[in-house]
Amino acid sequence: MTRPSHHTDRAPVVVGTPGSFARSVLDERHPALIERVRRATPYPPARQRALDALLDEITKGFIEPLDDGEPGAERWRDEPYYGQRWADVPFLWAESFFYRRLLAALRHFTPGPWLGIDPFAPFKNAELAGAEVDDELSALDRLPGLTPQERDRTLLLSSLWGNRADLGFQLSAGEAGLADRVRGLVVDDSHTLWEVLAAGRPGRVCLVADNAGPELLPDLVLADHLLTTGRATSVVLHLKPYPYYVSDATTADTLACLDRLTGASGHAAAAGERLRQAVGDGRLILRTHAFSCAPRPYDLMPADLREDFASATLTVMKGDLNYRRLVGDRHWPATTPFAEATAYFPGPVAALRTLKSDVVTGLAPSTLEELDAGAAAWRTSGTHALVQVRT
Repeated sequence: MTRPSHHTDRAPVVVGTPGSFARSVLDERHPALIERVRRATPYPPARQRALDALLDEITKGFIEPLDDGEPGAERWRDEPYYGQRWADVPFLWAESFFYRRLLAALRHFTPGPWLGIDPFAPFKNAELAGAEVDDELSALDRLPGLTPQERDRTLLLSSLWGNRADLGFQLSAGEAGLADRVRGLVVDDSHTLWEVLAAGRPGRVCLVADNAGPELLPDLVLADHLLTTGRATSVVLHLKPYPYYVSDATTADTLACLDRLTGASGHAAAAGERLRQAVGDGRLILRTHAFSCAPRPYDLMPADLREDFASATLTVMKGDLNYRRLVGDRHWPATTPFAEATAYFPGPVAALRTLKSDVVTGLAPSTLEELDAGAAAWRTSGTHALVQVRT
């Protein structure tokens, strides 16, 4: 039985508020994604018709459950939202179920020719093969010229900002580009993050991945940095067990990134080889869990996942979706302390997040006032980020 969430005193973000970010995802992003998936892969007529039916349902219809014959349908059987309009249910649940329905429409889990085919692989592969990635990987060769503190800062910020243009590995302390991005940090607890890792004997770090491709590369390089500097004896990289959201990282995506690193030169290739060796000797552990694709906040995580995070010196949650699940996808006052929103978490936890949805906690009142006086879309535009730590 699922225990009640400690976040239930706050109203959840619901899809249908007119003009909201959540509504734009339902009305614009999801229909566009269905068409993008259709164009990227030559699906046969039956799969095309299933995509048409899903598009019709999310735009004009009511939420239908998975077919009884769909593999894994029993996990979604007792959800309370079937028969309701998509616009009337919690945003976190609606997004999760949309992606599960998309995979069902494409027979991702059904034995046959489309079993296991990632509908988002064409997008992931194109991004990973891009020339910009070559530039970022070659920029790693500048790392030895930085002080240890600058190296820490550069690799942490690279992981934070991911694949946004002019960011990634090309950052280095003292360059104007880094200074610009630091101004985009609405909270910066990075000093506390390094203090947590230095406080006792090195142990295990859990790194909960977000996106694949160019965003996963700096996460892997950060994992290598934690291992080579002795901040961690092992890193557990939590990945999605199957494609989830449009670019979330799976084991296959991680292996593709390791190949991309080792196929480069210089520092990137050396890091790739170290990471491959770390997988082989158990210092880099690739882990998946069904709950990683559940439409639930982390305060409802099952006992085995809770034990995994409890055993870690630090758990690092990457990205926007993990942040929403960590604090709860609810209407928090933005000045609510991050420690309050994450008080349930079984060990020290850090969030590395570029803001791409409405939910945010832990802002100083003066910061919130300044942001609200500026660009209206600061919560969702990806131009701001945070590093938050609860010890």
